[in-house]
Amino acid sequence: MPVEASVAEQTTLVEAALDTDGAIVFAHSLLAVPAALASTTRRVAGLVLVEPALYDLARGTESIERHIGIVTDARDLAASGDLAGFWAMLRPLMFGGSFDPGRWPAEQPVAAFWAARDVPWGHGVRTRMIDGVPTLVVTGGWNDEYESIAEILSVGGAHHVVLTGAQHRPQDLPGFAPAVAEFERSLSR
Repeated sequence: MPVEASVAEQTTLVEAALDTDGAIVFAHSLLAVPAALASTTRRVAGLVLVEPALYDLARGTESIERHIGIVTDARDLAASGDLAGFWAMLRPLMFGGSFDPGRWPAEQPVAAFWAARDVPWGHGVRTRMIDGVPTLVVTGGWNDEYESIAEILSVGGAHHVVLTGAQHRPQDLPGFAPAVAEFERSLSR
């Protein structure tokens, strides 16, 4: 999936890939948005959402609103031509560490990518979109935003597994494959 594609383009690609019923869709972070949107037009057997950035589901939650506020302010700076100001706000929020003018030449293309990328809210994702779709949510237990989203999904019936030690990449941990295998077994029951 091209990461530079818009959420709408990614949703179309996921829908096209789901040409047969019964697929299990895996999605990490922002890609959970097109996965959720595509699940409304295609019948999927299950969703495996890793650190899902389904911010629309958790609007009003303090950590979600804080993130949205900072990103909105940062994107306003980028839109006004201040890409370095954008990066000074976004870098600590999403990647850790403060803006370093000495690293700016190397980080400028990364900043430009993130300034142009779709944000994970405002796409109309609602919990009802995945009602009835067996869902496994895997988080790393390190970020209140993802844990809040997972909690909301759990209330709707998703199974939530926390795998600590890899922050935003719990899929890299040894417990991920067994959690997915158990989820897949539960689908055949």
